[in-house]
Amino acid sequence: MEGSFGVCRLSIVSVKSEPHTHAPQWAQLLFGDHYQVIGASQDANWVRIQIHFDRVEGWIDAKHHHAITPEYFDQINSAEFKITTDVCSTILYKKATLSIVIGSIVPISQSELFKMEEQFAFNGESKAVGQKREFEYIKAIALKYLNAPEQAGGKTPFSISASGLVQMVFKIGGYSLPFSSEDQSRCGKPVKDLTSAKAGDLVIFKSRKDKALSSGLLLDDNKVIHVDGRSKIDQLFEDGNLDLETKIFTHQLHSIKRILNE
Repeated sequence: MEGSFGVCRLSIVSVKSEPHTHAPQWAQLLFGDHYQVIGASQDANWVRIQIHFDRVEGWIDAKHHHAITPEYFDQINSAEFKITTDVCSTILYKKATLSIVIGSIVPISQSELFKMEEQFAFNGESKAVGQKREFEYIKAIALKYLNAPEQAGGKTPFSISASGLVQMVFKIGGYSLPFSSEDQSRCGKPVKDLTSAKAGDLVIFKSRKDKALSSGLLLDDNKVIHVDGRSKIDQLFEDGNLDLETKIFTHQLHSIKRILNE
């Protein structure tokens, strides 16, 4: 199986840190995410994968693996597919309906040369994956994740991580960011201070409790949407992030990065 390829054909698939059911969730695959198989467990019940988009590695249940040919994998890489923008939408796949979440990739391309291996029907809201959008669009997408409960490795409005929120919001907006907050902190153009920051900038925090990094999206008036227990909006100061409910500074400001094209 090593060296083969796959694509997610379920709504959400948990990517684990180890090949067993009770292992922590490392990331998630959404419908349409494609990957390379880099190994398998001894009992063949688990498949080790590398997600193509961000090179994250982890384990998925072998029953969730949907194999594709190298040729189809290459087609996915070269085609300008659509990414969904509805919180939840429905596709017709293999003559059955399947609910998918925002940020899923639907293999619908404008290229007449593209030959589909599978047949789909989709009529929800979507945009071209690589089409870059402006701040107001990205803000509207971010607000669709508001109040999503925090979960390690989460990428959906129903379970989200801090870095997952940032990655998905920018991905839907046409920008590629890595998955971890630490890796995200190395992206973009450094912004000197909060006074120089603009709405749409990437904000990197450092937890006052354990010094771990997390990330968020700067909104208007120095508000920031980020994940702390749930996806929420707080106020950003040079001293850090002020929880608007508790009035407590929960995170220090680590850095600000410019991601959007000016």
